[in-house]
Amino acid sequence: MGLASSRHDKVAVFIDNGYLARVLKREFGEPRMDYLKFSEAFCRDCERFRTYFYFCMPYQSPAPTQDERARISQAQAFYYNLRRLPRFEVRLGRLIKTSSSPQRYEQKGVDVLLSVDLVRLSWSRTIDRAILVTGDSDFIPAIQASKDAGIIIELCHSEGQHVSAELFQACDERHPISKALVESCAL
Repeated sequence: MGLASSRHDKVAVFIDNGYLARVLKREFGEPRMDYLKFSEAFCRDCERFRTYFYFCMPYQSPAPTQDERARISQAQAFYYNLRRLPRFEVRLGRLIKTSSSPQRYEQKGVDVLLSVDLVRLSWSRTIDRAILVTGDSDFIPAIQASKDAGIIIELCHSEGQHVSAELFQACDERHPISKALVESCAL
């Protein structure tokens, strides 16, 4: 049973899009999503203060290929449209290439951006609840600091995609990203 919430509670939604994109692709066939509807669905009876959306622009080499330029252009249009949504903030880390064969990339700065926002909003008492869409245990120190400030932490997670057991235990409430939810928020 979840903790009681009221319409007076302010909620911030923190979406780790690297995680969410993997969940949507592997479990639901990569549907196009209405991210405003998706955010609101988790807020239930609370007021959504803001949604923070974290990701990286696609990798671009020093001499960008046509494919790289096309991916950057698509990503810019996507983030532009997200920023136009009410109470949405897009926070971009950077993507670095870690290996050429096979090609591997790593996000830099995304976890720190999310952690700083979570702790800042918690300790300033701007929010009463935080909803995290992630599976990464790197957020546990920020979650604990936010709980110490009196914030209720909710985890929205995949049932099929790996979620850290420590992350699962660190949060006050847990909600699966269900097929019904995804279908109700698909475009």
